[in-house]
Amino acid sequence: MSASTEQIRDQQRRTWDEFSAGWRKWDEELLGWHAPFGDAVIQEAWLRPDSVVLDVAAGTGEPGLTAAALVPRGSVALLDLSAGMLGVASEKAAARGLSNVHAVVGDAAALPFDDGSFDAVLCRFGFMFFPGITAAMGEMVRVAKPGARISAAVWGRAAENPWASLVLGTIARHSELPPPPPGTPGLFRCAAQGFMGRIFREAGLVDVIERKVSTDLVQASPELYWEFMTDIATTVAVGLARADREARELIRSDVFQLLGRYEHDGALRLRSTATIVAGTRV
Repeated sequence: MSASTEQIRDQQRRTWDEFSAGWRKWDEELLGWHAPFGDAVIQEAWLRPDSVVLDVAAGTGEPGLTAAALVPRGSVALLDLSAGMLGVASEKAAARGLSNVHAVVGDAAALPFDDGSFDAVLCRFGFMFFPGITAAMGEMVRVAKPGARISAAVWGRAAENPWASLVLGTIARHSELPPPPPGTPGLFRCAAQGFMGRIFREAGLVDVIERKVSTDLVQASPELYWEFMTDIATTVAVGLARADREARELIRSDVFQLLGRYEHDGALRLRSTATIVAGTRV
């Protein structure tokens, strides 16, 4: 692992540990919002009641915990860099009475499992943040059994995701920082049409599918949207941290004004679109 990759990983670990409290706080809202994406990832995994499943970049447990209920004679390993996030996942597993789940702190680019260990590998909203996408993909293929399904979700283009692009674009307009180099981990890094399908095919997977799923992030008011985003969205928090106090107030004011166009039926509804990609290990 290069020094820069290690630095990115260490920073990501610290950031996600810090944000685990926000994800615990907003767990119910996150579950509802992300459910269509997790359900699609599970649907493409072709699980059986006895499947042994790995959820990479599992965070606070989804879609792995949902999968665990579908594999009563199998098991689910939740893997994430952040012990803090996995702590929330373990609490949720216990609360749901799921005894076939175990959490593992680890790196997607160096999975701590033997070759051919899993019947299915899931990864919802992880690929965009991996310093080495091909390295992580190779590891998922390595630990998958022949015939296993690997399925993932990544965020679509910025224009398809105003839930994030609205605030991130506003931060950029008030920031003098240069844009990050191409390939830098970030929300929309894997958004180009066909990008993930190509990654899966180059890794040797067959029967590769790629499709889009959309839903809305719903919040009752601009104030709640702002609180939600600053509690759970690491990219937003990092961007705001780089701005001075005056700029942060301008950003907040501009975001509140822009949110007006997303008011429908007494609530804010911001489109959220992901690409679902899956393939079979030969």
